[in-house]
Amino acid sequence: MAKVSLVIVSHSKNLALGVVEVAEQMAPDVVIKPAGGTADGGIGTSYDLVDKTVNELLENGPVVILTDLGSATLTVESVLDFLEDEPAYFADGPLVEGAVAAAVAAQQDKSAEDVV
Repeated sequence: MAKVSLVIVSHSKNLALGVVEVAEQMAPDVVIKPAGGTADGGIGTSYDLVDKTVNELLENGPVVILTDLGSATLTVESVLDFLEDEPAYFADGPLVEGAVAAAVAAQQDKSAEDVV
């Protein structure tokens, strides 16, 4: 079974990078990628960035996605709508604590459903 990967979606590139940094400390064998900010480096979310990041990680197995705010969640839901039958899951919960908990579960080779 492939190890679950994580995508951190935030309105801020720096916030996404920071959450990834913290989660990687707890789960060094888990692939965790940020998808933060807009294409021009501003505050917001980018459908294209989230879609690209999720699809890259799906090549290696299941993906769990965490978000910071409501509109980031809407972006993720839009991406998931186009991923028919792909093992991509949205984890609804606090971003930092949720990312650390998900990373630790993935590190322990839990299923995507258990990571969520």
